[in-house]
Amino acid sequence: MKSKVFWVVVVLGLLGAAMYAGSVLATPSSGVSTTIYGQSSFSDIDVNAHSIPADIWQAKVKTKGQSDVYVVDNKLAVGGTTGWHTHPGPSLILVVQGSVTNYTSSDPTCAGQTYTAGQGFIDPGQGEVHTLRNEGSVVAETIAVQLLPKGAVRKTDEPVPDNCPF
Repeated sequence: MKSKVFWVVVVLGLLGAAMYAGSVLATPSSGVSTTIYGQSSFSDIDVNAHSIPADIWQAKVKTKGQSDVYVVDNKLAVGGTTGWHTHPGPSLILVVQGSVTNYTSSDPTCAGQTYTAGQGFIDPGQGEVHTLRNEGSVVAETIAVQLLPKGAVRKTDEPVPDNCPF
């Protein structure tokens, strides 16, 4: 019986240490202001749109179960960063002012991709760790449309990946 209690204490201690280390090593945002313009809940989504002829353009969005959809405005000061983070679902990112560079942990060179006003990109979420940085000379602004599982935490800070120097 004493050995079972010992192992429970050890496991709980390790879990606590891991949670503490994750919060200490996380990279919070800096120079970013965030406004949530809207959040709505949806039941199952099953949209299959196409143009005529259908082979020119198609779109399909399908979810199973409840979803939360957010519209989020982020303003990044010159030198600002979102910090390394992930989301539990995909985001459509529209750059509406200035430019942002998106760095992903899945890029072994951590080269980053720069997007300027009028351009957009997709953050697939679901474990894809990334950071946005404003390396330009004016305030950058993005609008994100996020599709997330109902009740999920919208953004989770993550530690700096091994392949990136910042």
